[in-house]
Amino acid sequence: MATYLDFEYKIKFIQEDIISARVRHDEIEVEKLQANLDKEVNKTFSNLTPFQQLQLARHIDRPYALDYINMIMRDKYEIHGDRHFRDDAAILCYIGYIGDERAVVIGEQKGRGTKNKIRRNFGMPHPEGYRKALRAAKLAEKFNLPLLMLVDTPGAYPGLGAEERNQSEAIARNLLELSELDTESVSIVIGEGGSGGALAIGVADRFAMMRYSVFSVISPEGCSAILWNDPKKAEAATNAMKITSGDLKKLGLIDDIIDEPLIGAHRDKEAAAAAIADYFLSSVKTLRDMSKEDRLQARYEKLTGIGAYAE
Repeated sequence: MATYLDFEYKIKFIQEDIISARVRHDEIEVEKLQANLDKEVNKTFSNLTPFQQLQLARHIDRPYALDYINMIMRDKYEIHGDRHFRDDAAILCYIGYIGDERAVVIGEQKGRGTKNKIRRNFGMPHPEGYRKALRAAKLAEKFNLPLLMLVDTPGAYPGLGAEERNQSEAIARNLLELSELDTESVSIVIGEGGSGGALAIGVADRFAMMRYSVFSVISPEGCSAILWNDPKKAEAATNAMKITSGDLKKLGLIDDIIDEPLIGAHRDKEAAAAAIADYFLSSVKTLRDMSKEDRLQARYEKLTGIGAYAE
């Protein structure tokens, strides 16, 4: 059964009426209801608040990295392990084809169902996950394959074992190595981009966000707990933090916004997957038209141009 958020319930009722009309083979009613549905979708999703966009980014039916990988890749082969400690299931690495382009894809996977969520650690990678991601990125560099990274995590795992195995070093190492990677790279926030857990696979030639994704240094709940000692003020924190794709585009922190279906990727997974594949392929083509020196210089200028400082 599909899950609907509070502001989606009018859409739910219209969709149920459409199904009922189709069962009755009442095509005239279906056409009328479809027009009403299009009108309601445009009305609802054209005026979303930041908190509503956060809810969509976390929607239980929203496609995860593995969903997109299965939809856009063919002849794929999974890469396991960091060659130091273990295989972290919160990070996925695949080599295969996207369209006619051979590519390496790295993604953060939250998991569905209790057992799978626990196995994936709710999408919170350990240090070995980021080291596995770096190994896959280096493999892409070695064989001159473009790299696609799909960001979707509440944050890096902050547990005792992760800290013992140097979580901060693993993230910092990825930031350094990915900034110097000698191959075309694209990173896309597909859902929730939380703190260093997102940054660890977020350094690329092109950094984009899906329309209803979020990207932040801390979760709104964590922010409201720290500032006001009240996690229930998450909506106020969301409004203040400027974490939506539109806000971050205006601030110049991302390159592009990918137009997932207006009704949301959770309602039209195939169209959302096609948008990701198209963006990746077009970005790779643009990047290949640049010389290696120009591409690396543009990446350097983009990264060093973020923020401001004064002596």
